[in-house]
Amino acid sequence: MPRKRKRESFKAVTAVKALARERIGEPRPGQVVPDRKKKKSAAKHKPTFGQLLEKE
Repeated sequence: MPRKRKRESFKAVTAVKALARERIGEPRPGQVVPDRKKKKSAAKHKPTFGQLLEKE
């Protein structure tokens, strides 16, 4: 016999957000802003010997 689903407890935050989405609509998706302080690495792994030979 399958188990009964546990009823979710009421959370005011989820109820308020659901009402806001109904009335106003969903918020626009945000854009990812690249971090200026973070260095850009060239590659995660060193090239293998075979890859180095292919380039030449």
